Amino acid sequence: MSYQQTLWKEVKDLINPKILKKQNRLKKWEYGYNSDYDFIVISKTGQIGQIIEIQNLRIALPATNEPFKRSENKEDQYWQKADYPKELSRIKSRFDWEEYNTEFKEKWYDYIDKEFTRREQGYWFYNKGNPTYITGTHYMYLQWSKIDVGAADYREANRLFFIFWEACKADTRCYGMCYLKNRRSGFSFMSSAELVNQATISSDARFGILSKSGSDAKKMFTDKVVPISINYPFFFKPIQDGMDRPKTELAYRIPASKLTRRKLDDNVKLKELQGLDTTIDWKNTGDNSYDGEKLKLLAHDESGKWERPDNILNNWRVTKTTLRLGSRVVGKCMMGSTSNSLDKGGNNFKKLYYSSDVTKRNRNGQTSSGLYSMFIPMEWNYEGFMDSYGSPVFIRGKNIVKGIDGVKIETGVIEHWENEVDGLKNDQDSLNEYYRQFPRTEMHAFRDEAKESLFNLTKIYQQIDYNLEANNIAAVTVGSFMWENGIKDSKVIFSPHKDGRFKISWVPPIEIQNRIINKNGGKYPANEHIGAFGCDSYDISGTVDGKGSNGALHGLTKFSMEDSPPNHFFLEYISRPQTAEVFFEDVLMACIFYGMPILAENNKPRLLYYFKRRGYRGFSMNRPDKVWNKLSTTEKEIGGIPNSSEDIKQAHAAAIESYIEEYVGMSENGHGDMYHQKTLEDWAVFNINNRTKHDASISSGLAIMACNKNRYTPVAIRQKKFIDLGIKRYDNTGYNSKIK
Repeated sequence: MSYQQTLWKEVKDLINPKILKKQNRLKKWEYGYNSDYDFIVISKTGQIGQIIEIQNLRIALPATNEPFKRSENKEDQYWQKADYPKELSRIKSRFDWEEYNTEFKEKWYDYIDKEFTRREQGYWFYNKGNPTYITGTHYMYLQWSKIDVGAADYREANRLFFIFWEACKADTRCYGMCYLKNRRSGFSFMSSAELVNQATISSDARFGILSKSGSDAKKMFTDKVVPISINYPFFFKPIQDGMDRPKTELAYRIPASKLTRRKLDDNVKLKELQGLDTTIDWKNTGDNSYDGEKLKLLAHDESGKWERPDNILNNWRVTKTTLRLGSRVVGKCMMGSTSNSLDKGGNNFKKLYYSSDVTKRNRNGQTSSGLYSMFIPMEWNYEGFMDSYGSPVFIRGKNIVKGIDGVKIETGVIEHWENEVDGLKNDQDSLNEYYRQFPRTEMHAFRDEAKESLFNLTKIYQQIDYNLEANNIAAVTVGSFMWENGIKDSKVIFSPHKDGRFKISWVPPIEIQNRIINKNGGKYPANEHIGAFGCDSYDISGTVDGKGSNGALHGLTKFSMEDSPPNHFFLEYISRPQTAEVFFEDVLMACIFYGMPILAENNKPRLLYYFKRRGYRGFSMNRPDKVWNKLSTTEKEIGGIPNSSEDIKQAHAAAIESYIEEYVGMSENGHGDMYHQKTLEDWAVFNINNRTKHDASISSGLAIMACNKNRYTPVAIRQKKFIDLGIKRYDNTGYNSKIK
């Protein structure tokens, strides 16, 4: 049994080898975003080597430069913090250094110079036979940052984190990163280390800290930032103003400029150097924290746990302005957090995270938030499951592996996680909390509390997990429908391909595909007894903001004697093509291919008029809650059902609720066969009072109503009326009959 997963991939053949060689020889590669090749150069030497992709961000690493080799035996090659020379460790400040003679200084010049170079350019070392690059920031974290356990562990996940962060710093379009993490990943210490690292080489700059509360921000400052600063070696540490262990602000006055032979030879005195005038402080949590100030770096910790009245989205809108001058980005934000439940700050953080997707940029080349999102699954960064090379032990192998601390790792992290999950399956809220703290997917990270959902969230998440665990999403085929030979109103065929808009989990046998009944000059579906479609349409091709809601289509089967899975959602379509007409044609072809009718909302009637014009009015179902003579003129003309009626809204929600209870999640017969994850996720957050954004729920609910239309058929009230037939009636009580 093996487990394969990677957080990055190499991008090959992007640059002509001759051009790459020439540019490297001339040291022409500039640090920052390269628009010619659409990658970010993080090399500061003018030379690049491997090009990798992390979370859809292309990054050009520096060219390999004489990696440090701890041992000739590759099994003994791993990261190890170098000892700080005792002679230098006795020196506490730059003032103390001045008291030493030139001979002593010359002895240590090369050592100090190398440390400054590593800080600036990064560091190469052999890790189990592989030349491995870490950024300068990562090197400072590992080699010179004191954390709660002493020195930080080397982890492959953190190496990629710091490479991604370096790319965020290098890219002038970017305001920083939005990191979705698991607990105990080390983010607070890593961001604290970066604060100190940047602040000690910056002049006239402001560095800030925010967290889920003011006390948390203060604790991060006093327990993490200050100890890291105090324990820096003297040649990196500026002269600090004020208290040794301040509570509110670190102020650096005299800079930690690089010690060079020139300065030694010229006998440049510290007192002649210009002051840094740089500070690190923290602020209480609030929407307007740091408003009106200019920051070079903001460490934004626990951003997914901002609860009312504090709002991370409002705060970021304000904070973003502190990192720019006009259109120029002058500061960066290092944001990271696990997520609370959605109503306790998680939903706002979720919005911020997904608005930081590097694949979705505006015309200025920026994401909606300005940040770049990054997610690292928990199995890559879980304490106690890292081998001596910093790699996660996913699966228990035949040989016992020793961890970084030398302790044997007898269980793989995947098995450990699954055991924890199994133990919580009867307590959905506890399970969801565990998922949020230790997510293996982005969906895990944004799990909500079960009590907050309109529908049975336990069953929905059971189904989502089952689909992921059993890889049932592989049962869904992505593709498109098209007319055979491009001839409309002929035969519809399905073509699988990765860029298709349709997700299909059942294709009917060929003998019942494209079954249409022609009568009275119109076309009608011949497979209505097998299933039906529901649709949430749209009328306008484009919107002012270029967004707009998606069009949605869902297909659902009934119980029938045909060769089809009963009560099965077989089709999901959630997309917004460039024109409304493309969407209409997509919907029409799906209906024809399956030979099933459609129940659509008629408040956006263009789809239904499109069906009528094409001769397919017979495919459009009438609203099932009214008899024909009670329909409006428009309803008789095009069919459909309104979404404005409160009765319809309640019936629609009840239909979804009933389906979930019967066919979703775990039951006595096993798990349900609802494999469409987007729809399940939409059900999980459905809000009956704000249905606009829930295209998948609207569409799927209409499909359920269409398949159960008999439940909504109005029943005529029978009224009893006395009819006098003129016949005398007798009262036979007592001894004698009497005429009534």
